[in-house]
Amino acid sequence: MRTQLQAISLRIQTVRTNEQMMQSMKGATRILGSMNRQMNLPQLQRIAMEFERENEMMDQRQEMMDDAIDDAMGVDDEAEGDEVVEQVLEEIGVDLRQAVSLHAISDERELSGVLRGRY
Repeated sequence: MRTQLQAISLRIQTVRTNEQMMQSMKGATRILGSMNRQMNLPQLQRIAMEFERENEMMDQRQEMMDDAIDDAMGVDDEAEGDEVVEQVLEEIGVDLRQAVSLHAISDERELSGVLRGRY
């Protein structure tokens, strides 16, 4: 008997919960309908297009400012930078081309040894 009463109590609680859920969904539906009626889709599209246009203009201005700063600072002088690096390497006695070619020859010999099964 007690078990049956507990089952009935749980059933009543489930019905109440379902009723509350239904009332909540009814309220949410009413609010969403009201929002849909108030929303002006053409106006939102115009705002989005204007935002996109202004954002593009800002990007162009930022790019122009970056270019102007790069020109003023001389950032695009890669050739000059390479010359300075080469000059410094020459002063300390490093021949970069020779070092790279010796390293390549060493790698080539190691590879051929591996292929022949010597390693």
